[in-house]
Amino acid sequence: MGAPARGLVTVLGHLRHAYDPSGEVDVAGSAGSLAAYTTALAALVGGARLAGRELPDQHHPLDLALGGLAVHKLSRLLSKSSVASPLRAPFTEFREATGASEHAEEARGDHGVRHTVGELITCPFCLGVWVSTAYVAGLVLAPRPTRTAAAVLVVSALSDAAQHAYERLRAG
Repeated sequence: MGAPARGLVTVLGHLRHAYDPSGEVDVAGSAGSLAAYTTALAALVGGARLAGRELPDQHHPLDLALGGLAVHKLSRLLSKSSVASPLRAPFTEFREATGASEHAEEARGDHGVRHTVGELITCPFCLGVWVSTAYVAGLVLAPRPTRTAAAVLVVSALSDAAQHAYERLRAG
């Protein structure tokens, strides 16, 4: 590890102790997650520029509305669905089935990369930021396939809502 990295580790260690003396919060892991997100965002912007794509001044409101539903659905699928559990298994531990083909899981370990990734992929709100970024980047880099994938997810989300409504009507 080079001097800058050792310095950063020292600063994060002091910050963690000042912020959370009991050591419950993985400040270094969260900093790593923020650094990974920032790096991914910079790569997307750089890739768009290399591809000759300019970032738009604005996005169409319909793209944003449909994207919101699509991102919700994909974030929920990735973070909670039983079918995606093999993707989460290296980073999480199963706790219980929670209905509607969803699982409750916890991140493995107390600190470190595995725990940080586990925290990220079990939280649909946290994962939603990453999925939203990919969606908006897709609108810039490949709008047609991105809108098609979003349409599939939106139709699936609407179908889910109809299934839940039907079950409530039958039970009530």
